[in-house]
Amino acid sequence: MPSLDPSKINWQDTALNAAGPTCLIIRAWLQPVGDLDRFQPSGFPEIGHVIYDAPRSDGSKEKVCIVDSPASMANHLETVCLDGPTAGLHPDLANLPYVRCVTDMDGDVSQEKPPSRIVVTTLTEGHRLASDYFLDGQVNPQWRPATTTQKKNKKVEAVPARWEGEGFRDMLRRDFGIKEVKKDKTYFIWPDTWWTIYRTIFNYDPNSLVHGVMFAKEQIKVSRLLTAHLEAFGAARVGRSGVKFDRLGKTTSGQPIFAVEDETANSIVATFIIDLALLRSYGRDNNGLSIEQKRMLLDLAVWKIKRLLQFPFRFRSGCQLTCTGIASRDDTDSDVVPNSGTGNAKDINVDIAASITACKLTRQITDVYYPTTKLFKIGDESEQKPTADDGSEEPNGDEPLEE
Repeated sequence: MPSLDPSKINWQDTALNAAGPTCLIIRAWLQPVGDLDRFQPSGFPEIGHVIYDAPRSDGSKEKVCIVDSPASMANHLETVCLDGPTAGLHPDLANLPYVRCVTDMDGDVSQEKPPSRIVVTTLTEGHRLASDYFLDGQVNPQWRPATTTQKKNKKVEAVPARWEGEGFRDMLRRDFGIKEVKKDKTYFIWPDTWWTIYRTIFNYDPNSLVHGVMFAKEQIKVSRLLTAHLEAFGAARVGRSGVKFDRLGKTTSGQPIFAVEDETANSIVATFIIDLALLRSYGRDNNGLSIEQKRMLLDLAVWKIKRLLQFPFRFRSGCQLTCTGIASRDDTDSDVVPNSGTGNAKDINVDIAASITACKLTRQITDVYYPTTKLFKIGDESEQKPTADDGSEEPNGDEPLEE
């Protein structure tokens, strides 16, 4: 029997114990809704769907298709945190801290209209807290009337009225407590500074600690606490065609017919791995995160899994899957992995609302202001647009080629 059973009461106590298992593995078996045989995995132009030969203990090989990568699964696990397309939090996550990028209302920079129009949040941006949409923005903006400034060449330049605040990147660097070695380029991190880094990220956006975050300039990288894979075993390609109709004849494409590929499989399995050893390392002896904060991160990770599996979930067009069973194990169990699950996602015992309350959080939403004149500035293709701080994450959605 596994030492961790997520269906039991207070199983988190064992998970957070210093002598507890190093990881918790939750495995779920899924099938297409409507008893369909085919489904559509993720794919990219010129690559298509990824199918590889997986070696088995008897010397044979099995065709395995990657339905969704860990990066794409992270995006799906963040989607369940939202209460619809308005980017508000699910009711269970009330008071969970996160960051929003906001801009000027209707594009008007006006004192009568404080910036409050939401652009993105750390739950919708692939790079989470490390996205330039936040790092290049400003916090606590104040209204500044129009002024003039004199350049070195004695030329007087008019500065229009504006909202202006402290750079969010500068605030984070100060909160992190890191040492600047070379202006805006090189930083040194004292070993004991990591306790402050974990606390700071938790205060602004605990979700970034669950799925990992990387601040490239500051040389700060936090690994994934929750890693998920979605694969299909015994997979086989199904080729079909699609067609685009141009009824008005206004394009040059005509009426092209193109190839589309789906997959069939003996089984579709989602595997979720929670790194408990990493979680416990975020705090120790009153340093870093408290036991309540670490439990909240654990409960948030498990709540995400439960939400994803509890109801049919649409991973993409042509890939809506429902869970038929789950099983869990940890590294204290044998290496034998069950080939089916008898558990139900609804039986997972987690109370994320109570965990959030227990943390006694003083911060909920942090608004970072990005002026609409810069955010939507029209430029040529050579100009660099706001991008994430690193290249480690796939865009939200990870959409494949579709009709």
